[in-house]
Amino acid sequence: MTNSIPNGVWPTMITPFTDSNRPDFRAISAICDWYIARGCDGIFAVCQSSEMHYLSDREKDDIGRCVVESCAGRIPVVASGHTSPNMDEQKRGIETMMKTGADAYVLVSNTLDPQNRGEEELEKNIQTIFDAFPEIHFGVYECPHPYKRLLSTDFIKRYAPAGQLVFVKDTCCDQHRIRERLEACKGTPLKLFNANAATLYDSLIHGASGYSGIMANFHPELYSWMIKHLESDRDKAKLLADVLAVAAMIEMRIYPVSAKYHMNLIGIPMELITRSADMQKLDKNARLETESLLAMERKLQDMLGLSFASAV
Repeated sequence: MTNSIPNGVWPTMITPFTDSNRPDFRAISAICDWYIARGCDGIFAVCQSSEMHYLSDREKDDIGRCVVESCAGRIPVVASGHTSPNMDEQKRGIETMMKTGADAYVLVSNTLDPQNRGEEELEKNIQTIFDAFPEIHFGVYECPHPYKRLLSTDFIKRYAPAGQLVFVKDTCCDQHRIRERLEACKGTPLKLFNANAATLYDSLIHGASGYSGIMANFHPELYSWMIKHLESDRDKAKLLADVLAVAAMIEMRIYPVSAKYHMNLIGIPMELITRSADMQKLDKNARLETESLLAMERKLQDMLGLSFASAV
C-alpha cells in the first residue's frame, strides 16, 4: 500500500447473519460485488455498521478475510474490530486482522482512550501501537459507541505529516471543525472521509476526500455521482447533496436492520437477523419508509442517467 488511499465513497459495511446467527459469507461477498458495481472506491469492513462490538475475534477476522478475498484487489479494504480496552488484546487483533490482507487497520478513538482521560492518554496509546507496527498504515474512526471521542485539530496536526496515519472517519458533524481538520491535513498523506451527509457537501468543497458512512449501504452510486460532478455540475450536485442529507434521516430507523431489508429489496437476499438491534422493530411503517427510499433512489438514478441491470 502506498502512503495514500483512493478518494471517493467508502461504505461502512454491514454484517448479514444466517438464520443460525452466524456471519453469512455468501451475502457478504454479494454485498462486496454490489459496492463495486455501484462505484464504491473502497470498503470499511468490521466497523460499527458491521456490529463489531457483537462479533467474536474469530468472526472479525473471518469477515475481514471474506471481504478482502471477495474484492480480490478490485478496490482496497480497510478494517477495524478495535474494541478491546486491553493493549495486548488490541495488538493481537491488529496483527491477525492485517493477515487477512486488509490495506490498513482502523483504530477507534474511544478505544484509545476508554476512560476519556484526555489527549495525553490517547496519544500515548496510539504511539504505542504505531511503534509496535511501523510497517502498517492506520486509520482512526470516531466511533459513537460506547461514547464519541472526537480528535483534536492539534492531534491531526501532529500525526498527519508522518504518513503512518492515512484515514480519518470523521463523525464530528460540525462543518467549521471539519474545515479546521482539513486545513491540518493539507500537504500530508492523511485523508479525511466524512460520515455525515448533512455536512458532506461543504466538506468536499473544502477538500474532504470523500464519504464513509451508513448511507452507502443504500445508495452509494448517488454519493459517487455527487462527488464526481462537484465541479462539472455544481448546481445539480448541491441539489443531490441536499436530498441525500434528508434521506440520511433513515439512519435513525432501526439500522442496520433497515439496510438489510433494503438489500433484500434490491436483490441481495439475507436474513434480517441483527445482533445490535431488534429486527422486530422494523414494523410495517419502517418497511414502507425503506421502500419509499428505494423508489426515490430509482428516480434519482434515472434523472442522473445511471442504470444497473441487477443487484450486482
